[in-house]
Amino acid sequence: MRLLSVRLIVSLFLGITAISLLFSYYSVRAEEKQLRGELERRAEVLGESLSTNVEHALLKSSSHSSLQKLVERFGHRENLVGIAVYDVAGNLVAVTPDLANLLNERPPVVAKAIVDNLTDSEYTRVGNASLYIRVLPLHDDTHVVGALAVVYDSGFIAAQTRKAWREAFLRVLLQMLIIVGLTLLIVRWSLTGPIARAAQWLRTLRTQRGHARRPDPELDLFQPLARELKTIAESLDHARLAAEREARLRQAGESIWTAQRLEVHVRSKLGNSPLFVVSNREPYLHVRHGKNIEVEIPASGLVTALEPVLRACNGTWIAHGSADADREMVDANDRLRVPPDDPHYTLRRVWLSPQEEEGYYYGFANEGLWPLCHIAHTRPVFRSSDWEYYQEVNRKFAEATLEEMADAEQPVVLVQDYHFALLPRMIKEKRPDARVSIFWHIPWPNPEAFAICPWQNELLDGLLGADLIGFHVQSHCNNFLQTVDRTLESRIDWEHFTAKRKGHTTTVLPFPISVDFAEFRSSPDREFSSEDERTAVLQELGVEAIFLGVGVDRVDYTKGILERFLAIEKLFEKHPQYIGQFVFVQIGAPSRTHLKRYHDFLEEVDTEAERINHRFQNATWQPIVFRKRQHSHREIERFYRAADLCLVTSLHDGMNLVAKEFIASRHDEDGVLILSRFTGAARELRDALIVNPYDIDQTAEAIRIALEMDPAERKQRMQQMRKLVREQNIYHWAADLIGQLADFRVETPKNGTIVESNAARSNAA
Repeated sequence: MRLLSVRLIVSLFLGITAISLLFSYYSVRAEEKQLRGELERRAEVLGESLSTNVEHALLKSSSHSSLQKLVERFGHRENLVGIAVYDVAGNLVAVTPDLANLLNERPPVVAKAIVDNLTDSEYTRVGNASLYIRVLPLHDDTHVVGALAVVYDSGFIAAQTRKAWREAFLRVLLQMLIIVGLTLLIVRWSLTGPIARAAQWLRTLRTQRGHARRPDPELDLFQPLARELKTIAESLDHARLAAEREARLRQAGESIWTAQRLEVHVRSKLGNSPLFVVSNREPYLHVRHGKNIEVEIPASGLVTALEPVLRACNGTWIAHGSADADREMVDANDRLRVPPDDPHYTLRRVWLSPQEEEGYYYGFANEGLWPLCHIAHTRPVFRSSDWEYYQEVNRKFAEATLEEMADAEQPVVLVQDYHFALLPRMIKEKRPDARVSIFWHIPWPNPEAFAICPWQNELLDGLLGADLIGFHVQSHCNNFLQTVDRTLESRIDWEHFTAKRKGHTTTVLPFPISVDFAEFRSSPDREFSSEDERTAVLQELGVEAIFLGVGVDRVDYTKGILERFLAIEKLFEKHPQYIGQFVFVQIGAPSRTHLKRYHDFLEEVDTEAERINHRFQNATWQPIVFRKRQHSHREIERFYRAADLCLVTSLHDGMNLVAKEFIASRHDEDGVLILSRFTGAARELRDALIVNPYDIDQTAEAIRIALEMDPAERKQRMQQMRKLVREQNIYHWAADLIGQLADFRVETPKNGTIVESNAARSNAA
């Protein structure tokens, strides 16, 4: 650091001196030019004013005495040495006394002006004197009769120039001292200090006494270096926390899945087989904010689960590039390495036209398959044009996936959700050596309900191209196999839950998805009690209450939000003592609002909340606070921790992770979960208060029971549910899914028919 300071000082000294002297040179030259210009103008004005009188006196008087008096009268001016008059022969006719003593001979410029008949001037030295001489020719009517010489002392210009140089030197010296001093202070305060603190911060992390989530804010001055330091620090911190967690688990004799354990598991299971994940949503978005492009990470349990898997095997994630700056960040092959700060795998973006996105995603997937699979009494809409776009987009993703795995041996493909029902068959036909799985994140209805779809045969055939199909719960697996059994020519093995079609066997198994329990446990705000959180949240909401309930959902007609509001209204009707005591906060992120059904539903929810509020509210309280905007994960977690109860009243749901997020957030082991029986989570979370969301009275009674439940019972129920969520976490889900898929071994006989080995089928079962 000292060597850096010396180099900086020397560089500053030389640089500032050179620049300042250069500017001073031009400044002094400009001042000298200005002084000369002023002197020349004075000489010109004086000469012009005298020339006419001198000509008249020279021509009319035979005696030169009057001429002598004339020049003596004008000879006393500032810096004027004197005036001299010469005849045409160059002889001195009249001269002021001071000039007579200085000029011993005629200056050459006088003869030149007479000969050329032109005004002339020169700067010259006579002895020790610096002079400026301006000569004007004198005329009669037509001829030159002599010359008038005006002589000024120009020595003051040199004196002024020397003074300017002295001042410039002193100014440069002073500036250099001030700038060097300030620079040293800035280096010490803004560079040396932060760097030393950053080194101490890293040293603390290395010795396992720090935390990477508290970086020195002064490092923002060095953005590239700061980002790398933060990444290194976070890696150290995560590694330390993971090691501590593993040590605690070993000591307790527990076997909890973590991201690190998942990475090791995936490497051992997949070996050299590359992994390819296909989903509609991408794990990283590039969004333009003004002139800057920022990276955003969508809230998704899928990203949490699959990123450690892709990191472990340097995999590829294929997804729709939907953000406005996504195209600017990819290479010529539409690829980029992610995560941005610590690249470990490849993101391949697929581009869709607005018409494709409208028909495939909003049309067939969300106006057709979504309501078809969720028994929420909303009629699905099937259009042939949407179906064509759905097929087209599935082919486009299949081509991108096949292109990415062109050089891969025995690739493993994990397809996500109902957007890509046709994709498994498309991939399997081109790459029979690939192990292909699809996880269906939403429910699968009974065969009678699914038969509504005009293209059920094509969808089922596409899905049966996979080696493994995953659902959240066993009942959805049963519904799927029953649908296949009634619809397609196939053979169902109910003992092993397989369907065989076209010589290919597909295994159908449940994989209940979950959340990252450790992420909630490591929240930086966990030192606050639920009472403190509740007080702070109620103050922010501007309501006075004793009890707080929360619901967190996309504003979707399958989530039972209207039924939830009606149950709250029923609670106040049957138990008016809770009026002014209990407030319910509904966090509702608007979703797919350009679809009419969703737009209308958002208005319905808003209107119903206003109606109930108008009925019961007072000056300081209202029963329902509807926050209809996107909320960050941190914001939502605060509400989870502050709430006395969480209402999850979905009319039909594959799993519903809100229930598990609420449980994972409750470090105080308090709070009550009221859970719809029509969610996948209800199969696991038996200690929740299970309700039928269509039964408004039952749900209202569950709210009362939750508010009046004995604290010991609340704690016991929450402890049991937290134990389950901790053990069956998101990494357990990913490990189970990838492990089952990795166990499939496919053989391709000479006739091209795909056959699975019996051992693989047994392992999968």
